[in-house]
Amino acid sequence: MTTVPQSTEKKLGLVIDLDTCVGCQACVTNCKEWNTGGHMAPLTDIDAYGENPDGVWFNRVHTYEQNTGCGSSRTVHFPRSCLHCEEPACVTVCPTGASYKRAEDGIVLVNADTCIGCKLCSWACPYGAREFDEDDGVMKKCTLCVDKIYNDHLPEADRVPACVSTCPAHARHFGDLGDPNSDVSRLVADRGGYELMPELGYKPVNRYLPPRPRKNGASCGSHEQISLVDLAAKKTAPEGKGAAFLRWADRVLSR
Repeated sequence: MTTVPQSTEKKLGLVIDLDTCVGCQACVTNCKEWNTGGHMAPLTDIDAYGENPDGVWFNRVHTYEQNTGCGSSRTVHFPRSCLHCEEPACVTVCPTGASYKRAEDGIVLVNADTCIGCKLCSWACPYGAREFDEDDGVMKKCTLCVDKIYNDHLPEADRVPACVSTCPAHARHFGDLGDPNSDVSRLVADRGGYELMPELGYKPVNRYLPPRPRKNGASCGSHEQISLVDLAAKKTAPEGKGAAFLRWADRVLSR
């Protein structure tokens, strides 16, 4: 079994703003385009233009309607990829050491040369972040575009994951979440960003920014705001004002 470094020099990860994500799939497309020729290439497509298309996608965006109470709802787009956990179960369960976490930046990667395709890591990951390549017979996953963020031939401004550089709504942010003074850390602090399912103890590095509060429906006769920031922090909202946001996110990931 593979061990996890006791600490990492950096905690590189993503901050995703659920308030500004419009579900355009640009991040999904650019991720596929870059990584088809990148560190974990190729990303296999199966029957891409047929009745049952399938394939390897490091980033997926799910869209749901959330009931906000009083007969109103809102559309929430939920991007999902590897969270590069500090205590990744996918790493410790790997029998060959193919799944590993880097000490220098905290990125979780897969060594395709030693992966035997046993799928233990995909069963261990509660976030559904692993993608099995049927053609190659190995497990693949988001690499944070490790071959792009350290590419000295690119301008410094372009050394970010493909999903971040292509987002037209600027809903995706990249940086060192281990540095409390970094732009991403300050953004998380300002917006009440949170990790997914913290009760599991895997300590995901990526953070989500909850949708900003919206006014209640006019039919309710009230102009109070439903604070999804409070809901995300698991604070109890008054009856009829929506379910806790994190519980909703948990249901999303379990589908």
